[in-house]
Amino acid sequence: MDEAPQGLPPGLGFLKALVTILTVVLIGGLITVIWLLVTRVPQALDRAPTLPPAIRLDGAVPTAVTLGRGWTAVVTEDNRILIFNDDGSLRQEVRVE
Repeated sequence: MDEAPQGLPPGLGFLKALVTILTVVLIGGLITVIWLLVTRVPQALDRAPTLPPAIRLDGAVPTAVTLGRGWTAVVTEDNRILIFNDDGSLRQEVRVE
């Protein structure tokens, strides 16, 4: 009986090496993305929004802050949107129902 040839054809060995390298890079990238999500997302969720120092909320608790040109909008836990001028004076209050 004839024996089957051993080894890979010449072009296939290079392709096998490329696929192996690509697999290692993909696994490394996936581990990096998972590590970043685990370490960075909890920090971002724990931070409270920061307000400019001129703004006083008088007991309202902010849940979101948006800065615009000449104004700052603050969303509070009691479903209000407070819009302040840059000097800290209240420009507008919107109730969200």
